[in-house]
Amino acid sequence: MTFNDTLSAIPELHRITRYCEAEEVGLLLRDLRNVLEQDRRQMLAWSEEYEDLLARVQDADSGVLTSIHQDLNRVETERFLLSYSVTALHANCTHYRDLIAARTMTLVSAEMAAAGRQPPPVPCALLSMGSDGRQEQTLITDQDYLIVYGDGGGETADLYFKDFSDLLVDKLEEAGFKKCTGDIMPSNPTWRGSYSQWRKRLLAIVRYEFDDYAKNMMDLIVLSDARYVAGDRELAEQLAGMIRTMEQDYFQVLWGMAKAATEMRLALGFLKRLWTESSGEHKGEFNLKLLAWAPLVMNIRILAINQGIPATNTVERISLLEREGSFSASVAQELRTAYHILTKHRILLQIKVLKGIQNDAYHLNPYQLPAAEREKIRHGLIKIEELQKVIHSNFSIV
Repeated sequence: MTFNDTLSAIPELHRITRYCEAEEVGLLLRDLRNVLEQDRRQMLAWSEEYEDLLARVQDADSGVLTSIHQDLNRVETERFLLSYSVTALHANCTHYRDLIAARTMTLVSAEMAAAGRQPPPVPCALLSMGSDGRQEQTLITDQDYLIVYGDGGGETADLYFKDFSDLLVDKLEEAGFKKCTGDIMPSNPTWRGSYSQWRKRLLAIVRYEFDDYAKNMMDLIVLSDARYVAGDRELAEQLAGMIRTMEQDYFQVLWGMAKAATEMRLALGFLKRLWTESSGEHKGEFNLKLLAWAPLVMNIRILAINQGIPATNTVERISLLEREGSFSASVAQELRTAYHILTKHRILLQIKVLKGIQNDAYHLNPYQLPAAEREKIRHGLIKIEELQKVIHSNFSIV
């Protein structure tokens, strides 16, 4: 029995002990105490290993960073399987990947200097987006980064940061950060530029000066979660602030994002039952990310931007929306619960992939879960559907 099993069993323990004699209750409580003490010692051991690995990041070269990253992922996998704490895993994975990314930037700068390339006299910053931007990193990650550098460096700065970005992307891949399949990386010129270049690019997007509406919309959605990781913090926060200000100032852009969010499909079928694939490779399953988790994150993001909330983390956004009156306490709690139950199962799917149990980290068979767990997922989806209806109404989407 693990700590998580113990917590789940507490209501059942209360029911059982009502029919036990005093000696039997004592034996049961002794066993429970032993389990908790064993888990406490294990947690302490993992915490010590985690801190030791973090300390090693500061002086590690590229090859060692890869090994450290693997060990940190292992520690977080083991801790999660004991506690099922989504919050702890998010915080820890995000923290150590920020440190690894920052160290990689330092190594790239040193390598370029050794090759005779000196940086231009302008500041530079690395920002993350996607799950990393929301401080919701999990066990499987890819690169969702952009680079911004200060104005005044001219073509020299453009050329330097092009080469810097290309090398950074390769070094991050070497350290265990997969290259983004959507090419959301600073090696792509779309995700790299001076502050003025970023401002010009963003204005062109929000004014619909580019032809590809779908791509522009997707880029803005990704940029909405931009967060400082390394380099010049002030420059990074100026860019992040400019992104959110433009999204608020150009309502038609936010309206388009809201329309896309409210039209996202959910894994709900007839009479609000869980919907699953009826045939094919994933028969009896549904895509947990696309049909449950992503619609929740997307719709919360829309409300947060509309209300001028600077936070990027989904749970933090829900709490701040509750504080400013967009959600009642009960609705906010139901949405937080929905986020945690869906994310828990996303992480469990990732663990199965990492352990070689299955190849797919997205599709879930709800009927392999206990009935109570399945009902939690269904209830969460109903709450997301209700949230979509609220946003649909608030933005007058027809």
